[in-house]
Amino acid sequence: MWGRLFHFTADAVLISAVLAGIKRNSGLQPATSQIENEDVRKYVNKYLDIGEWVVDSSVVFMNNSAYFERKK
Repeated sequence: MWGRLFHFTADAVLISAVLAGIKRNSGLQPATSQIENEDVRKYVNKYLDIGEWVVDSSVVFMNNSAYFERKK
């Protein structure tokens, strides 16, 4: 049971991070303004913010790692 819960949580975070990457590279993002219920909209925005945090943290980690380099 815990393994399945962890798996679904990890999948949800990865999907949120992919959406954050798409937003950064293309400017396209989910239209949360069309969600009528304010509480649902708030939680969807928090979910998307988790992806932004994951992308930011990953970039900082990779920038400080010797295993990654920036190509110009």
